[in-house]
Amino acid sequence: MSAVVLRAEGLGKRYRIGRLVRYKALRDTLTEALTAPWRRLSQTWRSDPTGDEAVIWALKGVSFTINRGEVVGIIGRNGAGKSTLLKILSRITEPTEGRAEIHGRVGSLLEVGTGFHPELTGRENIYLNGAILGMRKREIDRKFDEIVAFAEIEKFLDTAVKFYSNGMYIRLGFAVAAHLEPEVLVVDEVLAVGDTSFQQKCLDKMGNVAHEGRTVLFVSHNLAAVRQLCEKTMWIDKGQVALFGSTDSTVQAYLSSIEVVNGEFRASQPDRTTTKQHVRLLRVSVRNHQGAVADVVASDAPVTVELEYEVTSRIENVRVGYRLVAADGTVVYTASDTDPEGMGTLREPGTHVSTCTIPANLLNGGRYYITAACDRPMQDVLFFVEHAVAITVQLTGGVGGAVPDGRLGVVRPSLSWELRRLESRDSG
Repeated sequence: MSAVVLRAEGLGKRYRIGRLVRYKALRDTLTEALTAPWRRLSQTWRSDPTGDEAVIWALKGVSFTINRGEVVGIIGRNGAGKSTLLKILSRITEPTEGRAEIHGRVGSLLEVGTGFHPELTGRENIYLNGAILGMRKREIDRKFDEIVAFAEIEKFLDTAVKFYSNGMYIRLGFAVAAHLEPEVLVVDEVLAVGDTSFQQKCLDKMGNVAHEGRTVLFVSHNLAAVRQLCEKTMWIDKGQVALFGSTDSTVQAYLSSIEVVNGEFRASQPDRTTTKQHVRLLRVSVRNHQGAVADVVASDAPVTVELEYEVTSRIENVRVGYRLVAADGTVVYTASDTDPEGMGTLREPGTHVSTCTIPANLLNGGRYYITAACDRPMQDVLFFVEHAVAITVQLTGGVGGAVPDGRLGVVRPSLSWELRRLESRDSG
């Protein structure tokens, strides 16, 4: 049996801006997906546009090989082409040029509800997805209880999935994709809308899938999760493979390449900062203890983070926050403006500012990035701007500030200590 599971040669995907593109129905995709595993995919357009027609290449000249049992991370900025690549590999869309060789069944979770029929129940959709993967009914029967238990939807198993929340959709979608034994499991950043325990459960399951000799492709902005799970990582930049190698070296190269605004970010194009039109990020600012925008801040003084955003229509259950990321990709913490409860609140139309203060004597010296985000908990992400702002924390006093002791860690908190001497006891 060949060790190669996925091979791409010169893949490219081109879109015509402003032109309506016809998407195939599910039956069309299924008919083509059941053909030979190696097929030259036809070109969507046969010639370059002329005149006033504009085009954009979401992917261009992408080539790589992935072997059986490998866990491969895919990273890159928003709009780099990651999701387009996964859609091609999952046979949801065709490339404009090039070809892909795929050996075996592909289970994918690219967006909420992919592959589900809204009028069918959760039970019926499990069997539908299994049939799409080419599984026999007895195979699905064998995995059925595991899928339902993982998804935690027992009470809603016989309810039409059109009544499911986004969180229920995601849990069931991942459970089906991971448990129906595909040779290749493809997972996009959609897991980011789940809660912490669900995300960890998914990471554990993907690790188990890999240990069983199957292949996993994992797209995520959470570089710590990529490092935890993936042996190799592919960095996609502007539709091309910038680097494909060990996860540590690829992540470091990616972080070194990121150009961020120091101290303050202001949105210039709405499409860069939002996937929904309800809420749009306008500004992220870091201010020192004197109230000035700064990219270098003192370790022994408080720092303020401001997120300014526009709400275009009345929307419920919204929270705005940020993720503080260390230079090596480690997530230091995540905070939102509805903490400690964490659930969202009602936002009226208008311009809003959410402000958070990082206390003095918390962060160690070094470089940090702020990723701004807005979501409806367990439902969907409203905006997500990775590494919007960069700051440098300079040791200016506080814990260990008088001695350059090279203290390790991303935090340097001021903790309470007690020092006492024990009285010696007589040996006799």
